[in-house]
Amino acid sequence: MSPMTWEESVRWLRDQPDQQFLVQACYFDDPLDKAAERFWQSAEWKAIAALLPQPNGGKALDLGAGRGISSYALARDGWNVTALEPDPSELVGAGAIHSLSRASGLEIAVVSDFSEQLPFAENTFDVVNCRQVLHHARDLPQTCREIFRVLKPGGVMVATREHVLSKKEDLQAFLNAHSLHKFYGGENAFLLDEYMSAIKGAGLHLDKVMAPLDSPINYFPMTPEQCFVHCTRPVADVIGRPLTNMVFSQRHVLGRTLMKMLVSTINGRDNTPGRLYSFVAIKAETGGKR
Repeated sequence: MSPMTWEESVRWLRDQPDQQFLVQACYFDDPLDKAAERFWQSAEWKAIAALLPQPNGGKALDLGAGRGISSYALARDGWNVTALEPDPSELVGAGAIHSLSRASGLEIAVVSDFSEQLPFAENTFDVVNCRQVLHHARDLPQTCREIFRVLKPGGVMVATREHVLSKKEDLQAFLNAHSLHKFYGGENAFLLDEYMSAIKGAGLHLDKVMAPLDSPINYFPMTPEQCFVHCTRPVADVIGRPLTNMVFSQRHVLGRTLMKMLVSTINGRDNTPGRLYSFVAIKAETGGKR
């Protein structure tokens, strides 16, 4: 089979009757404005928005914006949004974002360029949002340096749902398991330390590192309720579901503490190739490293 483009790969996926759950989970379904609204209402976006400062008319850059669902969510929340997306596709790229902007009535500026050399002045943006973006970087340290450069002092970078490896040798196993990589060949993953080193090496303060089960940002399409059941199932198999729900009840400090310990243990044992992590980093008010 000849290599497909990203657009062709997504069109193929959308045409598979047995893949419709994945299509919706990836927000590849139409109409796009309805898919974007669903993303804005999701537990994932609510968790991301809670990590951001208040918009107050501020500027946000949506890096590698794809179809524009994050751009839409940022604009819906009141940010002045610029979407960076080099793919011109009407389905999964800049063309789709233009259509989404028109259909929703939300103003989203679209710039077609790459993350390694951003066409913006220093200290331009209050927020740089990267959803499933950094693992695609051709030069991860350079991308992070550019993010640092265009952020204002005090600005926030949120990089979510990034694929992580335990060791380099795991990369091929992740690529083999990916639904679309075999068609377009565009997936990648880095070691956790590579992400952290690139972010910190750019001069950003790494404020949060969220493991796979730490947040709905990473464990979507599981709901918080499904994640609770997933994490506590081994305990429930021993002591029963009613008692397990009582022990780990999120209404009580002890239950929340025990749940946090359980989640930390599960995360620590997870070596799944390509598992999802998210990062929050801040540019120091003084400007930090240049």
